[in-house]
Amino acid sequence: MAISYNRMWKLLVDKKMSKADLRKAADIVPNTMTKLRRDEAVNLNILGRICQTLDCDFGDIMEYIHETEEGGKK
Repeated sequence: MAISYNRMWKLLVDKKMSKADLRKAADIVPNTMTKLRRDEAVNLNILGRICQTLDCDFGDIMEYIHETEEGGKK
């Protein structure tokens, strides 16, 4: 399963908010921020806190990327 949080990073730029600002406002631990930067799966509760902080929906901060059978991204 491939997840991308690129939408979230773009939204932060639009809102003139840094990653550190988001981490503090949504009460996210540094290890989870590392997972987000690496496009790794994180707990749904954390994603909910991010959505509440940014006043958005899950689709606004992440997307599922289909992978081919060979293991590469489409």
